[in-house]
Amino acid sequence: MIKIKNIFIGFLVSFIGSIPLGYLNVVGYDVFKKFGLNETVFYLLGVISIEFFVIYFTLLFANQLIANQKLLKFIEGFSVVFMFVLAYIFYSSASSETINPSVLERYVNYSPFVVGLILSCLNFIQVPFWTSWNLYLLNGNYIEISKSRKYFYVFGTVIGTFSGMLVLILSLDYVTHQNDFLAKYLMKVIIPLVFIILGLVQGFKFYKKYYK
Repeated sequence: MIKIKNIFIGFLVSFIGSIPLGYLNVVGYDVFKKFGLNETVFYLLGVISIEFFVIYFTLLFANQLIANQKLLKFIEGFSVVFMFVLAYIFYSSASSETINPSVLERYVNYSPFVVGLILSCLNFIQVPFWTSWNLYLLNGNYIEISKSRKYFYVFGTVIGTFSGMLVLILSLDYVTHQNDFLAKYLMKVIIPLVFIILGLVQGFKFYKKYYK
């Protein structure tokens, strides 16, 4: 029962955490739109391959990571800048895609799995996210990680991420097919705007946490 509970808790936290529109979901939607479901599955497998190790090591070293404020400050600061960089990349790519192939299209043909690996490695914000969650779940006795039980928790989290991202990608595709406005402006205007807003929100939290 403890192993099943670990899987369920891991799945629930990860599924909900993967639903918000982050850049990994946006790229996943772009992969699905241009190349179809099979390539999207390989992309998501690349994403969760890195996430598996991130969750595993933050689970083992949660207390030490929380205590290392300099490292967390660097990670959170980099994530703020990264949001604005992504806003520019998606805007410029969508604006010029009728003339030149997008950055994604030039590379995803080689291996969507590798694209998922690389982008997941750049998703530094997942380190403080999972460190905080793992510490909360451990302190609250929601999960038990002795012996092999930790692997059932991590397995639940990566399955939750895979499922949540796939649900969001398919939902975005369905919505854009039902709405001409979204289909026309999602990648060119809405997505870059979302990243700008996320960058501003994260920037405000970063300032409030470290400088105010």
